[in-house]
Amino acid sequence: MTEREKMINGALYDPSDPELEQLRLNARKLARKYNRTDEDQPEEQAEILRKLLPATKQFPYLQAPVYFDYGCNTFFGKYSFVNFNFTCLDVCEVHIGDNVMIGPNVTLATPMHPLLPEERNIQKREDGSIYNLEYAKPITIKDNCWLASNVVVCGGVTIGEGCVIGAGSVVTRDIPPYSLAAGNPCRVIRQITEKDHMEAAACRE
Repeated sequence: MTEREKMINGALYDPSDPELEQLRLNARKLARKYNRTDEDQPEEQAEILRKLLPATKQFPYLQAPVYFDYGCNTFFGKYSFVNFNFTCLDVCEVHIGDNVMIGPNVTLATPMHPLLPEERNIQKREDGSIYNLEYAKPITIKDNCWLASNVVVCGGVTIGEGCVIGAGSVVTRDIPPYSLAAGNPCRVIRQITEKDHMEAAACRE
């Protein structure tokens, strides 16, 4: 397998591979270009996103600035919204569903590193060049979720449909559908039910 194939499949890979370096460079240049645009430049923004997010058919509303490792490994559904300072380390695939709301300063981090330092540290090749090995786990955020400000989602996590993740949470494990969850580490507080309709809440007050 190529280093890119290893990366996508969650195997140990060498991020200094020339193909991967070029892909990261391309994504970061495009993100910087996007971050210099304004809301009244929709055509320019769409042109950049077509290159930055080639796997996405209907682009989300992305409030600059945004940051991507690769871009090509991120898949957005329809009608999603992303607020300021979104960081997406899409080493493995990141799947974001329809109608997902992402608050400011949210990070989706698929990269993983070996626990043992001798496997994690910089190594030398016979020619004297250096490298290190890492791997990654995918992230999936199902339809109709809201991730509030400063949420971090770690690699290997699936957030089920209709979830609300409270501000400042660090999500290290799967969250079942229609859960209100928060904390570090993020834990389910309760299920979201019909009683959470705004009209029902007004009646209780």
